[in-house]
Amino acid sequence: MTIAGATDATGLVIFRLDDQRYALELLRVERVLPRVALTPFPKAPALVDGVFDFQGELVPAINLRRRFRWPERAPRLEDQLLVVRTPRRRLALVIDAVENVISVSAAELTAPADIVPGLEFVRGVVRLPREGIVFVHDLDQLLSLEEEARLEAALDEAAR
Repeated sequence: MTIAGATDATGLVIFRLDDQRYALELLRVERVLPRVALTPFPKAPALVDGVFDFQGELVPAINLRRRFRWPERAPRLEDQLLVVRTPRRRLALVIDAVENVISVSAAELTAPADIVPGLEFVRGVVRLPREGIVFVHDLDQLLSLEEEARLEAALDEAAR
């Protein structure tokens, strides 16, 4: 079974966190930036590392390690920010590095329930010769409704 909404070919941005490879749809990725200094954002959800100014807009930086409940580690100079667009807002994901941009066919994408039921935040899975199994993340599921509301309120307050 292939994942719903996949067209004949889907562009994917492959990125790394520790030794694990993940992917996002290329159409959702706006830019890859070097890690910048983040301004603390105390009223935001706990998975927000801080915010930074990107083209005149305050962009929250999401700590994926916290999202996945991984151990924290200190920021490194080689870390990157993957600026993405969700239906509601622009976000930046704190990652180790972007590794590749590829195109995969719909037949190569497998629904996560066909592999392991209950995978959170995952839209699909693809097996690649060099990278191995890569989880394609669903940006629409990255933040819970409560986190969305808290982030919106914090951004509104900061804009005043």
